[in-house]
Amino acid sequence: MSFSKTLKVAWEGLMMNKARSLLTTLGVIIGVAAVIVMLAVSAGAEAEIADQINALGANLVMIMPSFTRGGFGAGRMPAMLEYDDLAPIEAQLTHILGVSAEQTTTQDVKSEEGSLSDVSIVGTTPGFTAVREYAVAIGRFIIETDNDNAAKVAVLGSDVAVELFGSAEAAIGQAVKIGTAKCTVVGVMASKGLVGNTDYDSRIYIPITLVFKKFTWARFGAEQLSVVYVSAESKEAMDNVKAQLSTVVMKALGTTAAAPGFSLTTQESIIDAQASTTETFRNLLGWVAGISLVVGGIGIMNIMLVSVSERTREIGLRQALGARPRDVQLQFLMEAFMLSLMGGLVGIATGVGGSVLFNALGTMRTEIVAASIPLSFGASAAVGIFFGYYPATKAAKLDPIVALRHE
Repeated sequence: MSFSKTLKVAWEGLMMNKARSLLTTLGVIIGVAAVIVMLAVSAGAEAEIADQINALGANLVMIMPSFTRGGFGAGRMPAMLEYDDLAPIEAQLTHILGVSAEQTTTQDVKSEEGSLSDVSIVGTTPGFTAVREYAVAIGRFIIETDNDNAAKVAVLGSDVAVELFGSAEAAIGQAVKIGTAKCTVVGVMASKGLVGNTDYDSRIYIPITLVFKKFTWARFGAEQLSVVYVSAESKEAMDNVKAQLSTVVMKALGTTAAAPGFSLTTQESIIDAQASTTETFRNLLGWVAGISLVVGGIGIMNIMLVSVSERTREIGLRQALGARPRDVQLQFLMEAFMLSLMGGLVGIATGVGGSVLFNALGTMRTEIVAASIPLSFGASAAVGIFFGYYPATKAAKLDPIVALRHE
């Protein structure tokens, strides 16, 4: 019997029990859709993490104290850079866009027209806008003389300006009371929105020395920095900048390579660390999706065995009319294969549609992984062949005489 004829007979066999065929494909549909959706969820989570980290600014190197130098066990705090170290460090570096540091506090803010509670106040340096890739919309940002004099000036986030003064334009030159410090508004930042858990438009930026002077324990001691940001001019310059920093920062801290007292962290290393934490989650999702496909395959095998039992006389009649065992085997194998392919196609449509819908309507970000479509489709085809082989072989081995006598 020709292959096309066998394919036609297999299709007719499936259409004899349309409802059962449809229900049989549900397991494969769910499995294939699960593969696509779960990989999309995993990819979306990783992309969200990467976006949040990259939103810090381009090509950042972060200098942070190392708690292994001396350690708390030795009864000493780790070495920390101070505000006065920033300018000498920046002067010795090449291939950078800027150097910045931040000190954050939370204060109530008041103006003549309104007030806000628990506003995030960021004390920073002039390099902030270059390092963070964050532009000023109106007025100016903090300058060196502001930090030199701990000047009482403030740059408002766009939302803060509107809430306190009605518009960004109206805020310039106005007085705003931040905690106990009365500051003059010298600028309003461009809208940046919510990045990760940080709403940049709802913050106020002031000189870092003013934060040290008015709002932190540094008023009683050194102006220590918990983290310093250095922005390289390009990704290719990152290694060069890190090498320079290793030398320059050790000199500033008075440490050696054996115990530098600080660590250099890049966005790539943070992303890699975050990605490794999601790998187990991704593998778990893959196993769940794979189990769903296996369950769907078992359903196909079960229904095909039932079909062989119900169509025993048909098999015997076909063999009596000249059909060879391999023709019978191919027919039932093709039925299982077509069931899995139909389930695969519908599963792909369901998985892609579900991923898009979750991304559009839900809080969970999803990104469809292109490789998941051929992967899941190929898996569904393999499931059909694997789980259809045994029922097809069983049908081919039926004795024609016994089959014809079957009631």
